[in-house]
Amino acid sequence: MKRPLAYVTAAWRGDACEVTEQAAKYCRIVYDAGYSPICPMLYLPLFLNDVVPEEHKSGIDMGRDLLRRSRVLVVCGNYVNEAVKNDIAVAQRLGITATTLEGILTVKGQRR
Repeated sequence: MKRPLAYVTAAWRGDACEVTEQAAKYCRIVYDAGYSPICPMLYLPLFLNDVVPEEHKSGIDMGRDLLRRSRVLVVCGNYVNEAVKNDIAVAQRLGITATTLEGILTVKGQRR
């Protein structure tokens, strides 16, 4: 079965290890709900240096490209920052459904 792509976003906070752990947890939940999660936060920091302006912009561009390919945007966590607002705005502009993690679980009948 081919799983639809789901772009995972959140207002990432904490050190790199905490952020990676949280992103992996969210991706697992999205996977269990029947989607193929896409989460740039899990891999872009491995090779991009966010303090270098050109690399920061490249990371944003790569993330936007992945969002364009996704069927749904999944907003995780209880806090929304500017990056999450931007992801929601891009999804809206492209006609991509945006929902919360709770929303995706409710639709799939897996509410926790």
